[in-house]
Amino acid sequence: MNQELLYRIALTQVRGVGDVRAKRLIRYCGSARQVFKEQLPVLMKIPGVGAHIGRGLWGRQLFDRAEAEIRFMQKNGIRALFYQDKDYPSRLKECEDGPLLLYIKGNTDLNHPRMVAIVGARNMTAYGREQCEQIVRELVPYQAMIISGLAYGVDACSHRAALDHKLPTAAVLGHGLDRVYPHLHHKLAKQIAAEGALLSDYITGNKPGPENFPKRNRIIAGLCDAIIVVEAALTGGALITANIANTYNRDVFAVPGKISDKFSQGCNKLIKIHKAHLLETVADLQYIMNWEPGNTKNKGMQTSLFVSLTDEEKKLAGFLKTHPEAGIDRIVTGTGFNLSKATSILLSLEFKGVVRPLPGKIFQLKANI
Repeated sequence: MNQELLYRIALTQVRGVGDVRAKRLIRYCGSARQVFKEQLPVLMKIPGVGAHIGRGLWGRQLFDRAEAEIRFMQKNGIRALFYQDKDYPSRLKECEDGPLLLYIKGNTDLNHPRMVAIVGARNMTAYGREQCEQIVRELVPYQAMIISGLAYGVDACSHRAALDHKLPTAAVLGHGLDRVYPHLHHKLAKQIAAEGALLSDYITGNKPGPENFPKRNRIIAGLCDAIIVVEAALTGGALITANIANTYNRDVFAVPGKISDKFSQGCNKLIKIHKAHLLETVADLQYIMNWEPGNTKNKGMQTSLFVSLTDEEKKLAGFLKTHPEAGIDRIVTGTGFNLSKATSILLSLEFKGVVRPLPGKIFQLKANI
């Protein structure tokens, strides 16, 4: 049995230790295993760790539960990505509260070059269905991965449309991977797992309670480059996801509707208060994101260009070569430069005509390089 995974799962089950505090413990101690080996007086010196949490690390039941989870994973073909793993979604690494562990059923690439979340009302109208299907259809030339939450209405519509058009899709669940909610989407979930992926940061036994879904929504928001709200009332999960996406510096889009339609009021409000771009067609998203149809990978950079760059500029340009359209947070994480240094290098590369800034604090190598 993978001992480090055992400690990682056990850490997520300690009462009072969420993703942010767990990462802090690991930074101070070095690994999840070492967190459990550390003496209480040492743990007490770590900011945000009290005696209650420190003593909670001693429970044998934590490891019994973790062992059971690993057996379930092995039996059902589920893998877990740790936030420091190479294959862990790079976009989620930018989010301070990103999951410590992400459980995955499926084999799709969660570092796909372009990822679009589509969310909206559970009580989707005919207008909402038409818009959702059109949006996914128009995203085909851009080969975007579609992210949503498997709920009734817009979520399920976006997943089905992605599958119909052979686009990769991933569903983020608000419960463990031992169940499907809503149950009527069991067949859809099975198809998504076969052709895309089911994701969750909950271990088995966690039921789909209302308190789980805002936590689930942060993963949807964190995974994407852009999020589209198709239909939404003035309150609800879609607006929560859009607001989280704004805090993550993701580009938010909303489909407008009649001012008298209940499930257009949320979208119209997002646009009115400048928390979302108006989206009539995917051309609006293409303009804001500066996406071009077809191959999303940049052409190889000419060797002669590198001659005129400093070593630090080469390092950052090389990162952008393999991470197209990266945000400033992702650049800082991926290159090891601090924010001030990365910003200075980006400015220099922009003056040299190597990098272009995009809306939403995104940067990319120029296509003709």
